[in-house]
Amino acid sequence: MADTQEKTLMRAFGKRVAELRRKRGLTQEQLAAKIDTHVTTIAFIEGGTKFVRLSTLRKLAQALSVEIKELFEGVK
Repeated sequence: MADTQEKTLMRAFGKRVAELRRKRGLTQEQLAAKIDTHVTTIAFIEGGTKFVRLSTLRKLAQALSVEIKELFEGVK
């Protein structure tokens, strides 16, 4: 189980992913299709309830046309 600090980071990361997704005009369903995962996975990531694997980070960055480090901008 994640501790409080990890949960805070996960929520902040999820908000950043959601922000980038919306800026690109994508739905959760469309982003899920782009990275070949289920929409609930995207919902869990954006909600800060799911840890993200490194391979998923790479796919998210690619699908959102950003570098991996940009997924963490503003995440503290």
